[in-house]
Amino acid sequence: MTDKARRKDLKLAYKLALPRMGIFSISNAITGRILLDQSTNLTGSLNRHRMELQLGVHRNPLLMADWREYGEAQFSFEVVEQIQERPEPDFDYAAELVRRIAFWRARIPLGSSGSYL
Repeated sequence: MTDKARRKDLKLAYKLALPRMGIFSISNAITGRILLDQSTNLTGSLNRHRMELQLGVHRNPLLMADWREYGEAQFSFEVVEQIQERPEPDFDYAAELVRRIAFWRARIPLGSSGSYL
């Protein structure tokens, strides 16, 4: 296989691949508050939340207020669980995300001050 053909195959595989999807959290180390959410594009969602916080325009007012008060260094952004791509063509990823977020919300402690839900 030529270099050009290999690049073409890799490019096609990238376009056909599903983005990383799953459950993520944004945690405040000072208050213990956690934003726990699901996404069909983990990288994009985590980047969006971080950028909105850095720009001061996040849609969650309590999270935004804590970010301003405690600063970026007190927050962690983590992938809690990644949903693996399934071979079944009709697998319902949206339903799986709903099921997994319910599982994690039942198990992750909300901290002394609650959560950002």
